[in-house]
Amino acid sequence: MTAPLAAPRTPARLPVARQPIWTTGSQLHGYEYLYRSRHGRPAQVDLWSAPDQDVATASVLETLYDAGEPPGETRAFVNVTRSFIVRDRPLPAVHDRLVLEVVESVVVDDEVLDGLAALRSLGHLIAIDDFEASDGQERMLPYADYVKLDCRAVEQQGTPLVDLARSWGGRLVAERVSNPDRLAACKSLGFDLFQGDVLGPAVTLPL
Repeated sequence: MTAPLAAPRTPARLPVARQPIWTTGSQLHGYEYLYRSRHGRPAQVDLWSAPDQDVATASVLETLYDAGEPPGETRAFVNVTRSFIVRDRPLPAVHDRLVLEVVESVVVDDEVLDGLAALRSLGHLIAIDDFEASDGQERMLPYADYVKLDCRAVEQQGTPLVDLARSWGGRLVAERVSNPDRLAACKSLGFDLFQGDVLGPAVTLPL
């Protein structure tokens, strides 16, 4: 059995939610782990300062360690900031079920690309979160094991966005799948994995 995640510690652990990610065959592939406020509500971390986002990521990683997550053989998808990519802040030891999601607020430069290359060489799995074909996101595609696309962006940009996202071989994850029509549309476009409230909402883990 794979050893539990080893993670950096923060002074006080806060609530973390997890949302399931499913395969086309309705098999559980993993969970995305999401930072929550002290009241268990979405915290809009993407609007926080970079140092505060760092603390949120560290808190989520700590929860995975303390709670023995992810369960079974599933994978854990965790949003990471620039500080973790360039190794200014520590990451857990390499774990074949931890997926590092590069959040859209990360400014992609040569240092970030070098960090992604180094992480992959160590065995880490990488995902691009909320792919919308920005220049920086395109530069990260060669390092991505997963590319996550918001259904709303897919509806706006269509097949060209999907084709670009899969051009380097990363597995495509449809995010915010909120109804059966969106699920059917993403399946028809060849997505590999699916995440959204229609398939299972984010549920806060017990402390």
